[in-house]
Amino acid sequence: MARLRAKDGCPWDQAQSFATIAPYTIEEAYEVADAIARGNLSDLKEELGDLLLQVVFHAQMAAEIGAFDFSDVVQAIVGKMVRRHPHVFGAADARTAEEQTLAWEEIKSKERAAKAASAGLLDDVAVTLPALTRAVKLSSRAARVGFVWEHVADIVAKLHEEVAELEVELAAGDKAKAQAELGDVLFVCANIAREMEIDPEEALRGANAKFVRRFSFIEQSLAASGRSPEGASLEEMEAIWRAAKAAETGAGLSQDAPDAMG
Repeated sequence: MARLRAKDGCPWDQAQSFATIAPYTIEEAYEVADAIARGNLSDLKEELGDLLLQVVFHAQMAAEIGAFDFSDVVQAIVGKMVRRHPHVFGAADARTAEEQTLAWEEIKSKERAAKAASAGLLDDVAVTLPALTRAVKLSSRAARVGFVWEHVADIVAKLHEEVAELEVELAAGDKAKAQAELGDVLFVCANIAREMEIDPEEALRGANAKFVRRFSFIEQSLAASGRSPEGASLEEMEAIWRAAKAAETGAGLSQDAPDAMG
C-alpha cells in the first residue's frame, strides 16, 4: 500500500482519503458477512483479505500524516483485548459467557468515562451503522440506566400507537410528518428486536429473501403460460403469492421472517 500511495505509484490510490475509502470498508464488511451467511469458506478467506486491505489502506493514510501506523492499530487492539479479558489475562473470574458479557460492558463503560467524562451515554454509538442496528444499540445503552419499557407487551402497545400516528399523517398527505412517524415505527420495532434478542437486520434479510422467493414464484408461474407480471393484474399476482405462501407453509419454509405481504 505504501508503494501504491507513493509519488510514482497508482493515481487512483494516491487520490483517496479516509472519507472516500470508508464506503469500500463498509461494503467489504458486508461481503464478509455475506460469505458467512452462504457458508462459503473459500469466499470468506478472500473477503477477509479484502477487509484487511481496508485496514491497511486507512493505516497507511494515517501514517502519511504522522497520526498512527498499522503497528499502532495492532497494538491498540491487543491492548484492548487484554484489558477487556481480565479473567484470562488477569485475576478476575468469569465462569459463563453471560458473566463475561456483563463484565465486558462494564469495562467499556469505564473506558468511555476515561475518554471524556462529559460525553453523553449515546455519543459514541457510530452514526454510520445500519439504522436498525444503531437503533438497537441506542436503546440498549439507554436500557442500562433504566430508560426502557418494562415488558415487551408495552413496546408492542407503543408500536400500535406509532402506527396509528403514521396513519393520520398518511391520510393528511403530509410526507415529511409521515416520514418522521415511519421512523418512530421502525425505532419501536428495533426495540422489540432488542427485547426479544433478535437481530433486526437478520429478520429483515429473512423477509427480503422471502419476498424474492415468492415474487420469483409469481414470475415463474406467469411465464409457464407465456405471460409476465406486467401483463397480470394485482389480484392475479396476489392469488399466486398466496399459493406460494401456502406451499412454503406446508414445507415449513415460512418461519424465517414475518410475511412480507401479509
